[in-house]
Amino acid sequence: FVLHREMVIFNRLQLDINLKSQNKMTKRLSLSEWNEKLSQVHLEKGLMNKLVMNYLVIEGFKDAAEKFQKESGTDPGIDLGTISDRMIIRNAIQAGDIETGIERANDLNPEILDSNGPLFFHLQQQKLIELIRKGQIDEALDFAQEELSQQGQENPKFLEELERTMALFAFDGIDQSSSPVGDLLATSQRQKIASELNAAILMNQCQETDPRLPTLLKMLQWGQTSIEDRVKFPHITNLTTAEFDDLKEDH
Repeated sequence: FVLHREMVIFNRLQLDINLKSQNKMTKRLSLSEWNEKLSQVHLEKGLMNKLVMNYLVIEGFKDAAEKFQKESGTDPGIDLGTISDRMIIRNAIQAGDIETGIERANDLNPEILDSNGPLFFHLQQQKLIELIRKGQIDEALDFAQEELSQQGQENPKFLEELERTMALFAFDGIDQSSSPVGDLLATSQRQKIASELNAAILMNQCQETDPRLPTLLKMLQWGQTSIEDRVKFPHITNLTTAEFDDLKEDH
């Protein structure tokens, strides 16, 4: 609630600042004044519930979404059973089981990968990374030659990414994670590919691919930054608890 109210207030302050731009004095709002402004902003509970449900569905929290649906009566807009399929695929990719992830995605709809060349390449690239991670060098070389080399020849971007992946071979036998291409072996690399595949599945199912809540948080941070040089006001310093910084009261 606080985040949504903050955005409404930022919009109002921005308008007020533009209308009074000839006044160069910096306005100051104490914590009590800011809280008073927050209390004047009315938000429908149903709107907030939809925001929460949107996040739970897209991020794949099936159990939480089902519980929230029962408690709030919020319509998820989809069959929550489809979340399980997405999460099995996502968990497989994050665990490094790329083959299972690809097979499960094709079981859902072969068009997901057939119509998305970059995604399919990235999944194949991740499979190569996993082979290198396991030290299966001969198998990795064969896989790169048979499955990826042609794609690299046809697409300069793919070739660049393939060459970077193949550079992992140069650090075989030493700490590859600390090499210049060590980020390919990081957990975040698996998560990136898993998120890319998750978004493609959502798009194929005619659903939103990104939850609205993170976008709202970015807008909040932008709103605070955009007016802070002209208005002194309590900033939210903890996005988890919506706590404000310690702006002293005016006397």
